[in-house]
Formats: sequence, structure tokens, C-alpha cells
Amino acid sequence: MERERLGSRLGFILLSAGCAIGCGNVWKFPWMTGQFGGGGFVLIYIICLLVLGLPVMTMEFAMGRASQASPIRMYQKLEKPGQKWHVHGAFALIGNICLMAFYTVVAGWMIHYFVKFLSGQSQGLGFINMITNPGTNILYLGIVVVVGFGILCFKLQGGLERVTKYLMIILLLLMVVLAVHSSTLVGAGKGLSFYLLPDFTKIDGTVIVGAMNQAFFTLSLGIGAMAIFGSYIGKERSLLGESVNVIALDTFVAIVAGLIIFPACFTYDVEVNAGPSLLFDTMATVFNNMNGGRWWGTLFFLFMVFAALSTVLAVFENILACIREITGWSRVKGCIICAVGVFILALTTALGYSVLHFQPFAEGTAWLDFWDFIVSSNLLPLGSLIFALFCCSKRYGWGWDNFMLEANAGRGLKVHNWMKPIFKYLVPILILVIYVYGLVTFKWH
Repeated sequence: MERERLGSRLGFILLSAGCAIGCGNVWKFPWMTGQFGGGGFVLIYIICLLVLGLPVMTMEFAMGRASQASPIRMYQKLEKPGQKWHVHGAFALIGNICLMAFYTVVAGWMIHYFVKFLSGQSQGLGFINMITNPGTNILYLGIVVVVGFGILCFKLQGGLERVTKYLMIILLLLMVVLAVHSSTLVGAGKGLSFYLLPDFTKIDGTVIVGAMNQAFFTLSLGIGAMAIFGSYIGKERSLLGESVNVIALDTFVAIVAGLIIFPACFTYDVEVNAGPSLLFDTMATVFNNMNGGRWWGTLFFLFMVFAALSTVLAVFENILACIREITGWSRVKGCIICAVGVFILALTTALGYSVLHFQPFAEGTAWLDFWDFIVSSNLLPLGSLIFALFCCSKRYGWGWDNFMLEANAGRGLKVHNWMKPIFKYLVPILILVIYVYGLVTFKWH
């Protein structure tokens, strides 16, 4: 099966950023920032992106480009005979599927809010009412799955690259407009100081765990999502430079999301630590209290739909590529079977607040928390740890020299030998220490 290619460097950067930019930036980042005390969390999050996210993304891109394969076959092409690194390929595929078990439902929530604002039915639109309505959740989950795999039925450049390129450009423009608007609100000063000025007394181990998990979540690292895009590009550009571009774009969107949401929270007295409902309840309150709110709300949730779908498309492509490499199915057959599988699994989250009651951890948790724990707290950090060990171990893995040769092919920022201790020791040790601390302190009951 001939490897498909992306048509342009811009397509690659926007597509990779599209996978990274999504609900993680605009839904999850603000509510975690609110729960973890504001500016201090933001500071630790940015440090995690630079110290952990950048090296892991470069390694993941390099493995994808060197192997020219999906995560399921990637290790087999790079590992030495008799080694077992390829077992992680199966976990990477499982990670992508588990991510879509809740992410598709959240994307459906975005579409639901967009439709309500567009049709002028936004008054009394409550987050709890929405998530406890089985019919609403199943309908919008179905729309996300059908639209996502429907686009992927077309060839890579014709479907995924073309759609994502336009979605991302519109998304960035919309965000800037909304952020400028938020800066004019009455509570903008208080909101921005909470968001941008670190309170060091609020920074503890739990905040650091949350920041690391969020950094990996927002960049989709550790489950091969970035490796797949590495496998679709040529050798014209070095991979450290491309990683910087993707992370810069991703961080820009996350920071701007906070600039939109926190001034609004302090203007309309919305609790900043409301959790997953923060984006929905805050923004609905804001738009219902302002002139032209219906249209501002329509625009905002339209952009949220774009952000969510860009990630859904990218991860669907990853799942599809893995399944096609295992089975040899055509793109259309793979799309149909993957769509049915993802839909059935995601029903757990869609019905988790109504019919399928399941409290995996503390009271009030549901299927969404279970899938998020599997992905964000386990598969992403552990997968990133495995990538780092594999790329830097000459004896047991691919080896630093092979990694550096691949990462540095082409023009742009290079990986240098002085960085080796960071990639080989600092990154794995930090991930392991923060991961273990997170497990030990996790509120299981």
C-alpha cells in the first residue's frame, strides 16, 4: 500500500496543529486553569510544554518519518530483531480509540450549543440538561462520527488536508476577535490578573501533575497521533523546528481561550472552578447577557466545532491508518467499520450521565472521567516515556544517533548533541516522577 503524502508544508503544520488544537485547548485548558488556581498553573503548563512536550513531539515525528508507518507498524521497522517495543504500538492504537470514546461526545456538545445559538434557543440552555438527555447525546455523537469518517473516505489531500487547512485559519481569526471583545468587559482586569499573574502559594505537586498531563493531552503526545503525521511528510524540513511551530500555534490558541473566558467569568460572576461545564455555562451566560449575544454565541461555538473536529479528524485518521495496515482494507471499508466501532464505544460517555450510570472514582464521576483517566493520566505520559527511552537508548532501542540523523534532515532548527542529557535523562525522569506522584495522590474514592 503506497504511503499517502501531504501536499504542502502549511498543510502539515496546520494538520498537526489541528490534531493538537481542539477541546484540549479551549474546553479542558480553561477549566483546569480555573480548578488549579489560575496563573501558577499556566506557568507550570508552559514549562511542561517546553521541557517535556517539545522533545517528545520531535521524537514522535522522527519515528513516524523514519518508519513511514502508523504506530502499529512503526516500532517493527525501527527496533532491532527480537525486541518487543512494538507492543506499545498496540497501546497507542488503544489510546487513540479511548480518546475518541469521550472526545467525540464533547465535540457533539459543541455542535449542540452551536445549533441552539444559531436557532435563537440559547435562553435556559443548561449543561446539566444537555448531558442528561440521552437522545441529544446520541444524535450529536452520530453526527460527529458520520461527518468525521465521511470526510476521511476521500483521499488524504482531498479530504483531511483541505478541510483542516481552512478550518484552522478561520479558527485563529475568530479567536482573536473574541479575545479583543472580552478585553472590553467590566471584569476584564480581575479576570486577566487571576489568569496571567501566578500565585506561587497555589503551586503544589497536584498542580504539576495536572500541568504535565494537560501538556501531553493538548499536544496529543504518547499515543502515536503525531507519529502518523511525521510519516506523511518529506525530508525538506528538520523536525525540531516543525515541533516548535506546532507547539507555538497550539499554545497561542490555549492562551487566547483563557483571554476569552476568564474576563467573562469575573464579569458575570461565574465560578472559575466549575470543571468541565465551565466553557459551556460561562459562555452561554456571557452571550445571553450581551448585545448581539445570539450571533456572538453562534460564532464562538462554530469555532469550537472547528477546533473539536480538527482533532477528531486527525485521530480518526490515525485509527484508520493503523486498522488499514493490519487488515489491508480499502479507505472506504476501513472508514465504515471504524465509524461503527467508535460510535458503539462512545455510547458509554454519551449515556454516562443518564442511562449508563458508572462512578469509577469519587462521587459524581462518570464514564467521561474514566476514559480521560485512562488516556490523560496513563497512556499519554507512559507513551511519551516509552518514546523517549526508545529514541535515546543505543543498546536497547533506536539510538540517539539514528534519531538525530532523522530529526535533523532538512532545513530548520536542529537537535544538538548537548541536548542529549535532556532527551535521554531529564525527560524520562521528570515524566516518571510526576506520573508516580499523580497515581499516589489520585483521589480514587
